[in-house]
This record gives sequence, structure tokens and C-alpha cells, in this order.
Amino acid sequence: MKILVVDDHALVREGLHQVLKGLDESVEVLQAQRCDQAFALAAQHSDIDLVLLDYHMPDMNGLQALEVFGQEHPELPIIVISGTDSTHAIRQMLQVGASGFVSKSSMSDELLTAVRTVLQGDIYEPPELLNSDHQENLTQRQIKVLQLLLDGLSNKDIAERLFISEETVKSHVAAILRHFDVQNRTQAVVAAARSGYMGLN
Repeated sequence: MKILVVDDHALVREGLHQVLKGLDESVEVLQAQRCDQAFALAAQHSDIDLVLLDYHMPDMNGLQALEVFGQEHPELPIIVISGTDSTHAIRQMLQVGASGFVSKSSMSDELLTAVRTVLQGDIYEPPELLNSDHQENLTQRQIKVLQLLLDGLSNKDIAERLFISEETVKSHVAAILRHFDVQNRTQAVVAAARSGYMGLN
């Protein structure tokens, strides 16, 4: 088995190498510290089984790298690794062609589970993505209210901006709190930002 690890930090690459030994002692790990090196290695080694790709690389981001890999090596499964836990970003990566996503804050067991899942031909979706599906049920108006909350606007300001009553804003805010399972606006803003929502400004 041959796995290509793409990360600009030597310590991270070595750490992943050690974790991957948990799959099989004989696993061969190729390492690249830049995306252009990774593409060259993938061209040289047609027998690579899997790529572990850090999302934040110095020469391009994960989405751009996924597109290049998709054009040059469409058959090659890629698991993206990132410190970003944004469900919006994770969905984007899976849509662009990633076979899985693992947060850098995960335990090594989760990485091995993801690798085994993808090597079997399946897609690995992290638990935080599966748990976030209820957030997709916000209406367009609630999302607009949420974006203005993220910009720091008060209920009164939001009401004026959207030409609705303050009471209506309050009911939208209450719905947003329920969706994120939080107690107040501050917690909602934090949860929304983590899930990839952004303000309008």
C-alpha cells in the first residue's frame, strides 16, 4: 500500500506517517511539502492508493489542489485534513471531489477509520458534518437575520434593515437559537461562524 502525505510541516508529515503504520507495518508513505511536489510524485507513482492533503498549503488551497488532482488523477482518492471544522467548507471539499475529511483536532483512530473507509471505495463524512444537518433547515429569512447577527446588529437594527417588526426579528432569533441548540445570541454567533456562515458586511 502506498499513501502520499501532503503537508508543509515536517512534524505533521512524520506524525501522519507513524499513525498510518497502524494500518499496516508495510505501508509506504511518500511525503510532499508543497502541492506542486505532490502532483509530480503522483505522476511518477501510478500505484499510489490514497492522498492525505492538508487544506492550507503555501502554494494553493485544498479546493484548488483537489481540482488539479481531479483533472490529472481522477481515480485517486483524497482525504483532506484541516484545522477548519466549518461544515460549509467540508461540504465544499466533498462536492469538489474529496473522498473524506478529517479535522486536525481528531484522534488518530478517526484518521485510520477514514483511511479504511475511503480505501474500501466509500466516502468518509466526519461526525461534525452528520451532526450539523439540522442547521440546513434555516429559512432564507432566518439566514439573513443570522448574517446580520454575525455583523453585530441589534434586533432593532435588523428590523430596520429588513423592513420587518422587532417582534418578527425576535421570533427568527429564537428559531436560530433552537437550530444551533444554544441559549443566547453570542453562542449562536459562535456556532454559526464555526459552521461556515458569514456576515453580510
